[in-house]
Amino acid sequence: MANCKSTNAPLFKSYDQKQQMLLPPDLDELIPRDHLVRVVNDTIDKMNIEPLIESYKGGGTTSYYPKMLLKVLIYGYISQIYSCRKLARALRENIYFMWLAGQNRPDFRTINNFRSGRLKSNIEAIFASLLAHLLDLGYVKLEHYFVDGTKLRADANKHSWVWAKNTRRYQAQLQQKIKELLKDIDAINAAEEQEYGDKDLEEMGQDSQIDSERLQQIVDDLNEKLAKKPAQKSKLKGTRRKITKELLPRLEKYEAQQQTLGERNSYSKTDPDATFFRFKNEELLPAYNVLVGTEEQFILNWSIHQHPTDTVSFIPHLNKLAGLSPQLPQACVGDSGFGSEENYVYLGKHTIENYLKYNTFHQELQGKLAKKRFHKSNFIYDHNEDNFICPEGRRLHYKETQKRKTANGYPSQVDIYECEDCSGCAFAAECKKTDGPRTLSNNPRLEAYRRQAKGNLTTPKGVQLRKQRGVDVESVFGHIKQNMKYQRFRLRGLEKVNVEMGVLSIAHNIMKMFNQLTAPVQIV
Repeated sequence: MANCKSTNAPLFKSYDQKQQMLLPPDLDELIPRDHLVRVVNDTIDKMNIEPLIESYKGGGTTSYYPKMLLKVLIYGYISQIYSCRKLARALRENIYFMWLAGQNRPDFRTINNFRSGRLKSNIEAIFASLLAHLLDLGYVKLEHYFVDGTKLRADANKHSWVWAKNTRRYQAQLQQKIKELLKDIDAINAAEEQEYGDKDLEEMGQDSQIDSERLQQIVDDLNEKLAKKPAQKSKLKGTRRKITKELLPRLEKYEAQQQTLGERNSYSKTDPDATFFRFKNEELLPAYNVLVGTEEQFILNWSIHQHPTDTVSFIPHLNKLAGLSPQLPQACVGDSGFGSEENYVYLGKHTIENYLKYNTFHQELQGKLAKKRFHKSNFIYDHNEDNFICPEGRRLHYKETQKRKTANGYPSQVDIYECEDCSGCAFAAECKKTDGPRTLSNNPRLEAYRRQAKGNLTTPKGVQLRKQRGVDVESVFGHIKQNMKYQRFRLRGLEKVNVEMGVLSIAHNIMKMFNQLTAPVQIV
């Protein structure tokens, strides 16, 4: 018995790397029937991408099928693969990507050109097709539109800022140097010719500004004079050199900065379309303001903005939705960053129910404004006399109407009321901040819209929608930033960033569809 083999010897399955196969394996058999990649494949197959296909010109060599590239890109974002090089590697190594691409292997340049080039003018049409698909299947109904904004970092160096204040200051200093130099030129010219009589040069006015084009003309005039009158060469040669080598390049630089800035207060040298925003940790970083509208945690619309406040971005955001969707939502729900006169007017014009909070909404509900005795809301309006009565019984009479315009160009009118006499008031220091009489601004139209919004928001439906807003749109931001680990853009420029957010939105919606399809059935 001692010579018998042990019956407890380990047994292993067959392992032979050189095993020959009669037929190659079918990748489809390796993909589980309920896998997310199949939902990506089926959904994009049902989408209309004709505008994208029409962007390809006929003739020449063959191109990779755009629907295949779109599937790879969307599934890549779902899998948190945002690099085109890593996507190209996945097409060589990952069976899910191999199956999705039909074993096509486009290189990273092809994928990148597709994302940053082909999709730029077609991403909205592709997303609109997905939105129509979601409406047809009943995932969304466009009843309640929850809107909010978040700031996403740009692909830019955080120390690459250009500030509008600095540009204006440096430009003013340069203008002064140019004017002083032109005085010297004028003095030299006046000594030999009376071309300007007793007048200064036209550009020497106290408030005149000299642009780079005019400065270049002055240089051309100097060149002409130096060519005709060699005697002036020693006097004007140094002046010409200073203008051409120092002043003109600096002036052109500041003009280019002003053009890039536009109405913004800053931009990044790395990504000139990005603006420096202050994040919650008080850090200034180059970023974009991203507005998203959701329903049932599906993204219905997105828009990219260079302005930090949501108030001025709301109407462009909804205008974009009008181009994506066959209809606008029945009701719009937003936080206090969206409650403005022009936004309320827009909702009324398009018969959208108003559930936009205004800046003092929560203070009113909590009774905090009532405790601020001299807050505007505690002044009584006398309709008969058209004046306000302060808590101390003094009257504020109508003074004037001021016309104002928002950043979007929306005109509004504000009535200004001024106290008849604040002298001797024991509460003057508490009531007003200036030495003059207390003033009060009143916008009757805005106040009416605020009353409407408050009435809607305090109904049982309004309370429910306010609660749901935090769960609906805030969860989407949390999913994108935390679960998908997407906290900064990978591309630069407004158009390319818009494509990225569009791809991200499609990826998010398909993941949401998959989660609902595979969710366990609850038995009541």
